[in-house]
Amino acid sequence: MGINMKIERWMRNWLTGRLQRVLLKGELSGWREVTSGVPQASVLGPILFNLFIIDLGTKSGSVLIKFGDHTKLGGIANLERDRDIIQEDLDDLVNWSNRNRMKFNSEKCKVMHLGINNKNISYKLGMHQLEVTEEKDCGVLVDHRMTLSHQYDMAVKKANAVLGCIRRGISSRDKEVLVLLYKALVRPHLENCVQFWSPMFRENEFKLEQVQRRATRMI
Repeated sequence: MGINMKIERWMRNWLTGRLQRVLLKGELSGWREVTSGVPQASVLGPILFNLFIIDLGTKSGSVLIKFGDHTKLGGIANLERDRDIIQEDLDDLVNWSNRNRMKFNSEKCKVMHLGINNKNISYKLGMHQLEVTEEKDCGVLVDHRMTLSHQYDMAVKKANAVLGCIRRGISSRDKEVLVLLYKALVRPHLENCVQFWSPMFRENEFKLEQVQRRATRMI
């Protein structure tokens, strides 16, 4: 990776020999050595993590996407051979995780079959049978139909809950106060990742606009 020994020693010294203790109700525990992980909120932490997983899926014959600690594997499986390629790539990921002692949480790993004529072939991650389900991906609920209908309902529910708290907790009905609270606390729920799940149907657009109408009536 082109890291010279001086930088390597610097990173090694930063990671090793660290101690920590716990403070609980004014009482301190003894010091214990930290044997894994990196200090949180550090600049080096994400860099070292990216260096650590840089060889994950390098032999993959399918599309592999890595975002933070999320990993997505995708491919077209029209033939039996296509199915075998995807399964081999899954096995390769498992082998990598075993070698590097960074296990996947198999309970959180799912499979999603897209397409009307999809054969819904089953896959395994190690010994775990992957289940077909609706999945929350980076905060957005996605299902196999890609309609995202549950995402609209979830966004509206959260936004209405916050709007209800504002109604009950803020006595002022001044326009400047309520608009500021709406923009700061309510709108983020309606606009989070909206570039992906923006309304495709009029009924879903109406659900989102109802929240704004409710807020307008409060003034």
